[in-house]
Amino acid sequence: MAGEMSKRARHPFSQWPDFSEWLEGFPFGRESAEQYIRVEEFDEEGSHVIQAELPGIDPARDAEITVVDGVLTIKAERSEEHREKQRSEFRYGSFTRSIPLPSQAREEDVRATYADGILTVTVPMDITRPTARRIEISGKQ
Repeated sequence: MAGEMSKRARHPFSQWPDFSEWLEGFPFGRESAEQYIRVEEFDEEGSHVIQAELPGIDPARDAEITVVDGVLTIKAERSEEHREKQRSEFRYGSFTRSIPLPSQAREEDVRATYADGILTVTVPMDITRPTARRIEISGKQ
């Protein structure tokens, strides 16, 4: 009830919360309690780059990156608390995202860095490896 009152105090002319408050923490149709990590992917100078928004984590302790069978998976957990005189606010949860890698990815050379809340995963590409090859069909004619 106290949380409801503080939301109403911020919205004195409406009994309804902002649209963003309705969506906060909502898993957007996912059946899991884990939250979705927002990513941006692009190719740059012979590498496939994935940038993930992960503010408020300690990457050495709270994040794990794996590559299995051409799929990169990022998992993270966050626990964050903010206190003021009359109120406190906390956010926590598990986050995950699996991303299929291009066929030319050199999985053994994947690197990751973390700065300013952004995890950057760089996947070198073997540009000499063809992306597709033609298969001859054998049989009776």
